[in-house]
Amino acid sequence: MGIIQTIDPVSHNLGAFTVRRVLPSPRRIMVGPFIFVDEFGPATIPAGQAMDVRPHPHIGLATVTWLFEGAIAHRDSLGTFATIRPGQVNLMTAGRGIVHSERGLPEERERDKPIFGMQTWLALPDGMEDIDPAFEALADLPLVEDGCASARVIMGTLWGRSAATTQHSPTIYAEINLAPGGALPIDAEAEERAVMLVEGEASIDGAELTPFALAVLAPGQAMKLGSTLGGRVMLLGGAAFASPRHVWWNFVHSRREAIAQARDDWNHGRFPKVPGDEEEFIPIPAVPLTRSE
Repeated sequence: MGIIQTIDPVSHNLGAFTVRRVLPSPRRIMVGPFIFVDEFGPATIPAGQAMDVRPHPHIGLATVTWLFEGAIAHRDSLGTFATIRPGQVNLMTAGRGIVHSERGLPEERERDKPIFGMQTWLALPDGMEDIDPAFEALADLPLVEDGCASARVIMGTLWGRSAATTQHSPTIYAEINLAPGGALPIDAEAEERAVMLVEGEASIDGAELTPFALAVLAPGQAMKLGSTLGGRVMLLGGAAFASPRHVWWNFVHSRREAIAQARDDWNHGRFPKVPGDEEEFIPIPAVPLTRSE
């Protein structure tokens, strides 16, 4: 059997658009380094509204933002200001601690604008959980094309092509677009792999994929991804972690004490500010939606 587990998303309606979360789940915490997987949209944010995610902290992880449509203004406590656009991977390494905000572009606020994309977190491996924070944005990513199928390699090495995106542990991540009748092989090298159908229709070794569900694939098995009508699929995974990770709100770590310290630091204003976005912040919730236990 090619698909060994299917994780249905938990949906959160944010008004203008819906966010669907498949990891972490009570049924599974991680696939390779991926410990948080959100899909949002496709939707249109109406004039007068915007994506406004106020400044909030992270530790022990790296965030990966990937857009199919729309644009997001990223600011962080390193002083970074970047406009995230489709085809550009944005990797923010939190390490020992970073604060960032994600907002709509000011020039688009008074008009309708699309939003559609992925937000994922990668747990940092043992010995790297408390590294210095960093940010990078890359648009020069390999494109693999084969007849009626194409794939953009976001992280790692796939189909003989490698992305220059920093990897803290072995990682694969790609956006696959299938025209009607298109097919593409799914390599077996990664220890853990999963696919998510985000648009259209597709199947893996003949098994139909459920839209927005995470289909975890059998390890060590070469497979074929195909589509009759056309579809868009995300492939993700990488090396399995030897030690468990804990998730609580925006914090990931192998030590619960580190998460408790981060909570106390945020509550007492010890994290750095985000230049250009210092006035607002997200307070720590009593019971966060994102937690591993």
